[in-house]
Order: sequence, then structure tokens, then C-alpha cells
Amino acid sequence: MDTITHGIAGALISKAAFRGTDLFPPFHVDKRRIVTWSLVLGAIFPDSDVLREILSSNGMLMITWHRSITHSLVLLPLWTWLFASATFFIARARKWNAPSFLLLYLCWFVGILSHIFLDLVTTYGTMIWSPIEWSRPAWDILFIVDFTFTAILLIPQLMAWAFEDPDRSRRRATIMWLIFTPAPFFIAKIAEKVGAPISNTSILVATILLAVLFLVPAQLGWGHRVEYTHWNRAGLALAALYLLACSFAHFTALQRVRQFAAVENIQVQSLGALPLPPSFWQWDGLVRAPRGVYEIHIDLSHGIFSSGSLDAIQRTYYPDAPANTYIDTALALPEVRTFFWFARFPVTRYHPEGLEAVVEFSDLRFPRIRPNRPASFTYQVRLSHEGKVLSQGFLGR
Repeated sequence: MDTITHGIAGALISKAAFRGTDLFPPFHVDKRRIVTWSLVLGAIFPDSDVLREILSSNGMLMITWHRSITHSLVLLPLWTWLFASATFFIARARKWNAPSFLLLYLCWFVGILSHIFLDLVTTYGTMIWSPIEWSRPAWDILFIVDFTFTAILLIPQLMAWAFEDPDRSRRRATIMWLIFTPAPFFIAKIAEKVGAPISNTSILVATILLAVLFLVPAQLGWGHRVEYTHWNRAGLALAALYLLACSFAHFTALQRVRQFAAVENIQVQSLGALPLPPSFWQWDGLVRAPRGVYEIHIDLSHGIFSSGSLDAIQRTYYPDAPANTYIDTALALPEVRTFFWFARFPVTRYHPEGLEAVVEFSDLRFPRIRPNRPASFTYQVRLSHEGKVLSQGFLGR
């Protein structure tokens, strides 16, 4: 999950479950404000591990370090104690009206835990048992960036703010509507560029929904009657329902992948159903066989309760390149071995370029952004005609 969404989730949890308030209210620091800051900072803290990647020239840190000890359930109590203690002592030094240490501990604990959970439901893999075990569980329920989920977390908080003051509710709601009305069109442009186009119908529905959410309660005069906390609790409940819907969609898609593998009599080494943007109707079915990877595109909007016709499924087979000395040399490299530790659906490719041999290893778990480019997660090794390694590294980095 992206860091911004993590922070938004932390803010929503603080307001819905701990009676937190906005991060920048027009009054002095109090308990509610410190609660929200603790949840938000806790929710974004685990991604601080990217600082080591930025400051290092080691390109493998993105798979060996990211989502490791800062995302660990084993070390969660330690991180919580450190940050809760720091918050408590800073608040005492500043003479703020701060929550108790126990409440601060709970806020930091829930904030960090929310980050770990929301990363776990994506496809990248999170080393939740590090440093005891370095496996990478992944539940494959949400795509790493899910605009729908982010909107569900954010909009109820904005509505709570807009309708908190009855005298300003109509003006605030109108401002929010004007700011967010262009958002569906902007997101659609981004989605089109990365190869995940959003239909005009979806854009229209999102635009109408934004108008209904912000303008109708303001014009009818009932928005301010809903308590601040209730708006946020409704958002948290909707987020939970969305995750449940995605979980059910994932289960259905996974059943179709298993059916495909059984009908095709594939010797399965691993399989999965991975979410594809922009909606939870679209899934990428992957099956790793001894000599390659099968990929099928699953569209659940054609009938989520039906098994689907396998004859109508769009399928592609990505074979591994036949073994040769160049591939064997590349496979022996420590970095390539690390890549295979990380990859779930690896494919090996080979082609000559002049007097050089090029070996590429791709993890099809990460979708191809554009048809004329290699898979998004590809490690390339270039070798001389004599088999000496000339260069190696991830493409695009």
C-alpha cells in the first residue's frame, strides 16, 4: 500500500476508534490531537525503511530490506514502546495535556499494526516474522495502489470536517466538492498511461457520487446533525466492507485459476490470483509450471457467482528460455539467487545482442505496464561472449 494511504488510514482509525481530531485544528495541542498524530505517524513509520534504499547504491535492498524489520509483528512491541515513550516525554516537556502512556502505547501499536495489515493484503510480500524468519506472506487482496480504497478512507474524514461547524458546513462542503470533482478525470488519465483504463461510466458515477456526498447533506441541512465521530466510523465500516468484498472476489478468482490448472493438467509449482487495477473485478491468474508461467485474465464483472467458461478465458504462456551456459552463469550469481528467493512467478529469458549475451529474469507477479516494454520487475544480466559478467541490475532503476 502507498504511504499516503497508510497515513489517511491512521487518521481515520484515530477519529473513529479513539475520538481523535484533525491534525491541524485551530486550537492548542490537546489529547485528541496527540492521539491522531500518534496514529498517523505510526501508520507511516514502517515505510521509513526506504531511507536506507535512497542512501545506498545497493539495488537489491528493495527486495531484501524493504518491508522487513519495520514491518515486523515480532518487533512491533519494541517499536511501539520506543515511540510511545518518546511521545510521552516530549508532551511532558512541552507541558501539553497529553494522553496517558497506556493510551499512547495503544495508539502507536494500532497505527503500526494498520500499516503491516494493509501491506499484507497486497501482492508485494511483507516480512512480518523478521528477523526470526524472512518469508514474505502476501494475501493478494488489494493492488498496491487502490484509488477506490483511498477514497473510502479519505472522503468520510472530509465530510466530518465539512459538517462539523453548522454555520460553515455549506461553504466547506461546496469547497470540497469543487476540489474533488476533477479527481476522477485526473485518476483516469493516470490509469490510462499505466495501461489500466477506467471506463467513462465509472468516471460519471464517481463524479455524481461526489456531488451527492458533499452537496446533498449541505443543501438539505442534515449533514451537521451527524456527529463528527459517526462520519468517521461510517468510513471505517465501509473500508472493512470493501476489504471483505475484495477478499470474496479474490477467493472466486483463485477458484477459477485452480480450475484452469486442473483442466489443463498443469504440473503446478505455485499459483495465485492477483488484483489488477483499476477495480476488484479484474484479476491476473498466474500458474508456475516446471518450464514456464501460464497467465489468464479474469473479469469477475461477467459473473462473480459463476465458474466462468474456460474457453472464453484469455490465456498466455511465458516459457523459460532453454538452458545454456550464459543462463547457468547468471543463475549462479548471488543477486540472481536473491531475486529467485523473492520472486513468486519467475520467467527466464535469453537473447544475444551483438557480441553480448543478455539474460533477463522477470517476476510476472508485477504486471507489464506497457506492451512494448519488459515486465515491471525484471533483473538483467549482461555477459561477454566468453561468459564474463559485464553488468547486472534491475531494469529502469
